[in-house]
Amino acid sequence: MKRILLKLSGEALAGDKKNGFDDDTILKVADQVKRITDDGTEVGVVIGGGNFWRGRTSENIDRTKADQIGMLATVMNCIYVSEIFRSVGMKTAILTPFECGSFTKLFSKDRANKYFSKGMVVFFAGGTGHPYFSTDTGVVLRAVEVEADGILLAKAIDGVYTSDPKTDPTAVKYDEISIQEVIDKQLKVVDLTASILAMENKMPMYVFSLNEEGSIVNTIEGRFSGTRVTV
Repeated sequence: MKRILLKLSGEALAGDKKNGFDDDTILKVADQVKRITDDGTEVGVVIGGGNFWRGRTSENIDRTKADQIGMLATVMNCIYVSEIFRSVGMKTAILTPFECGSFTKLFSKDRANKYFSKGMVVFFAGGTGHPYFSTDTGVVLRAVEVEADGILLAKAIDGVYTSDPKTDPTAVKYDEISIQEVIDKQLKVVDLTASILAMENKMPMYVFSLNEEGSIVNTIEGRFSGTRVTV
């Protein structure tokens, strides 16, 4: 794959602490991303905000405001992680769909392509810029816009299962499944809006565990052990 979008969950980046950041986890991600960018793969990154904010679970705050706080959480995550990436020798840029002063640049496809052409890792922060859309939708939208070859979904689980393996010991992992099956069986790889957007735009996804040693590099180099979601 020449160009990929990597989706990282905020919770995964927090490690065992469940909130904030775990530098060891982020450094392992950074080392892998540097390896694949050195080999010529262009990498965009989207990060969730769950290590800071889970506002959708609260009934005491307006949904629009809760989602706006979540967008800002993703900006904080991207600023932090991009600095870790820089510390291991990568060049980075952060794009947002709304003004953040001098912290970020406004997203445009042309700007993203310019940064990719310079060998930079491009962070897409702030989701879609609108409430009621998750970072799942944000990563699919950006992948479609910048014409990525696929989306890498680095999760706490090592693939897509017939049911939740944490609660169902009979759950079976899929090696490959179509996005239509994901929708029909409500497997929640990404949310419904993101699933339909991926299906309509034929954007494949690769689901794997962030905790597996070398999982990002392995996925790019064809040693993939997760679940491929086809279109």
